[in-house]
Amino acid sequence: MHQPSQARPIIGVIGNRYLRANTSSTIIAGAVSTYVGAIEAAGGIPLLIYLTDDQQVLDRLYGLCAGLVFTGGEDVDPMHFGAERHPNIGTVVPLRDAVELALARRALADRKPMLGICRGIQVLNVAFGGSLYQDIPAELPAASDHYASRAQPERAHAAHPIALERDSWLAERLGADTVDVNSYHHQSLKDIAPGLRVTGRSPDGVIEAVEGTGAAFILGLQCHPEELWDTAEPRWAAMFRGFVEVARGAEGRRDRA
Repeated sequence: MHQPSQARPIIGVIGNRYLRANTSSTIIAGAVSTYVGAIEAAGGIPLLIYLTDDQQVLDRLYGLCAGLVFTGGEDVDPMHFGAERHPNIGTVVPLRDAVELALARRALADRKPMLGICRGIQVLNVAFGGSLYQDIPAELPAASDHYASRAQPERAHAAHPIALERDSWLAERLGADTVDVNSYHHQSLKDIAPGLRVTGRSPDGVIEAVEGTGAAFILGLQCHPEELWDTAEPRWAAMFRGFVEVARGAEGRRDRA
């Protein structure tokens, strides 16, 4: 049973812009429903932060949120970590980069909890001063196929295990130091930003999880747990509940300050 509505923290889910099916110009602002469902089931109230360059709108939406979720999607423009574009880089969305990088830095300063998923872990690393491998097959040729789940009919397809640091928040929440995950990425973390530590890797050494080392709660995941928590791997539900609990606690401390 959920907590009473006044105790349920608002969690900002940063959305994207999608082309409506069977049209060439109609754009939908939204977020994939599995992110929203995972936060709601975990006891939070998801709030869409849509992409806009209106700073007043972003300020108001940000101010309502006890925590932020950075979702999956396109590649981060390598200009943001001082690199030239690799020939195999995918689509970049300048507005999304601008919105997310700014919100991540603001949340770090405000100690607002953050959860980054797939692209989200990469955004957080870049926002705080890290860099990325722009194309795993080209730059890490010995690595396994990290897009393996894309070829499967179910997005919950378990592509490989990840090993977690036993003293990590994530291992404690999952109650395990290894877990099988799905995999949908061709980029990964390279140089780790100050204030982050690696807490999970795939068997080939690719970074799969990071956590913050400072006062702000930060969790970054390269897999897509929003596709796993309800049936394929229920232990991920504990991760989402834990994030919502952290956000609730952080909001309560700010209210008392």
